[in-house]
Amino acid sequence: MSFFKKLKDKFAGNPEAEESTEKYKEGLTKTRTGFTSKINDLVAKYRKVDEDFFEELEDILLQADVGFDTVMELMDQLRYEVQRKNVKDTSTVQSVISEKLVEIYQAGEEEINELKFADDLTVILFVGVNGVGKTTTIAKLAHRLKNEGKSVLLAAGDTFRAGAIEQLDIWGQRVGVDVIKQSEGSDPAAVMYDAVRAAKSRGVDVLICDTAGRLQNKVNLMNELEKVYRVISREIPGAPHEVLLALDATTGQNALIQAQMFKEATDVTGIVLTKLDGTAKGGIVLAIRSKLNIPVKFVGLGEQMDDLQPFDPQKYVYGLFAEGLDKEEETENAEADK
Repeated sequence: MSFFKKLKDKFAGNPEAEESTEKYKEGLTKTRTGFTSKINDLVAKYRKVDEDFFEELEDILLQADVGFDTVMELMDQLRYEVQRKNVKDTSTVQSVISEKLVEIYQAGEEEINELKFADDLTVILFVGVNGVGKTTTIAKLAHRLKNEGKSVLLAAGDTFRAGAIEQLDIWGQRVGVDVIKQSEGSDPAAVMYDAVRAAKSRGVDVLICDTAGRLQNKVNLMNELEKVYRVISREIPGAPHEVLLALDATTGQNALIQAQMFKEATDVTGIVLTKLDGTAKGGIVLAIRSKLNIPVKFVGLGEQMDDLQPFDPQKYVYGLFAEGLDKEEETENAEADK
């Protein structure tokens, strides 16, 4: 059974899951346009799976920002799988690649991409450099959580960037959630203290905290984040329950450098990869997981409020290979009808 057939069977009869799968397909169009055309050219060039085929496939995956370590691991597994299944025809290799990429991402861990919620108040801390779409993503997550029936409060902790507090306030009004804020230039830790107290007194389910993305230097920024973290954990033992790092997918390998920097300063529990629809190198998702061992929890697949989707490695890999996998299924169905 093909990879895509398994995916369709898994989500059959679930309109929400099927809609989400289509969002991945649409959102990864830019990556797939370049990526799939190269794969298709490779399949057309080589009729059989040999070492020359593997070497060119390796180059294509590296160019898609899948990451060196992940590509090397994938190539080893592909060689083994092709030999084990006695795969000769290159036209069926995309399904094998898809399955192996999903296995590498999950690495035996179940539900690593789901948000962790506390029994009462859940605190989610957002970190990331300026310009990655952090504020917009916070609004989209608040919108998603509200639609799931949760009450949400926002904390405007980015008090240093001009207009950041106003921007979050505007988004809060659009989404219909309150924002705890102070004046520009005030102490972010003091904002967090007020926000936690307000969240407790109002009995809200989720408090989402924005933080500064840039100060005078990296040391100051990290010290400020550590201070914010301490204030939250002092007021609520075990909090923050999630520290989500917003990364811009269009920055490619630079996103990995940012992730490493924030991982050293805070206990990052998950990645929110924004603007995935705007890059031709969508393989960065796999590079992040492999290099940093931090799960991607959400991906931004467009401009609409519901385009922030929980990360699903199967839907993501389908989005990367959609046309090729669809063709494989057509071929499989045609052979079955004979």
